[in-house]
Amino acid sequence: MKVFGFPLSPFVRKVHLVATEKGIAVETVLSNPASPSPEFLAASPFRKIPALQDGDFTLADSTAIVTYFDALHPDPPMLPGDARQKGKAIWYEEFADTILTPAGGKIVFNRFVGPKFLGLPGDEDAARQGEAELVPILEYAEDAIPEDGWLTGDALSIGDIALASVFRTLGYVGFEPKAATHPRTAAWYARICARPAWQDVAAREASIMAKIGG
Repeated sequence: MKVFGFPLSPFVRKVHLVATEKGIAVETVLSNPASPSPEFLAASPFRKIPALQDGDFTLADSTAIVTYFDALHPDPPMLPGDARQKGKAIWYEEFADTILTPAGGKIVFNRFVGPKFLGLPGDEDAARQGEAELVPILEYAEDAIPEDGWLTGDALSIGDIALASVFRTLGYVGFEPKAATHPRTAAWYARICARPAWQDVAAREASIMAKIGG
């Protein structure tokens, strides 16, 4: 299987984490939506990352790909069997993807991606707006995250992976969870970072980022 994308993306990281948790071997193909290869476009005609190629089967969007992985390799499940836990797992993934990411993205793009990779001057006003937007979002996460275990119970779910993936990206600009301000979030994040799958994906990401100067 090939996964097209860029390791800094929380959506790409989410897919790699789920694949690694499930023992699915995937090949990373660095892809830039602004300058797409024909192979990438065939898998993602609207230039969304990540995109997947599994033989003659292609798919774009992290949620779609994770759902495919969960059906293909059900163990360990990323969606709990209990109806309420399943609903919550999907909610936390949505929260990470559509609420936390847009706010944090303003900081990451203007202080890291734009200046470092695109040669663009950062918009500090936009970055500060992102910081302000993060305040209630991080407070919500701190209240929602349990002192022990995972977001929806005893088992890791897609909600945990999606949320932690965004925090990893925010770490590039110094916004990973801090024990001094968000102790439960920081402790939960440390639990995820200690998992073998996380460490494997993080090491591969660090290697790629070092090669491209990140």
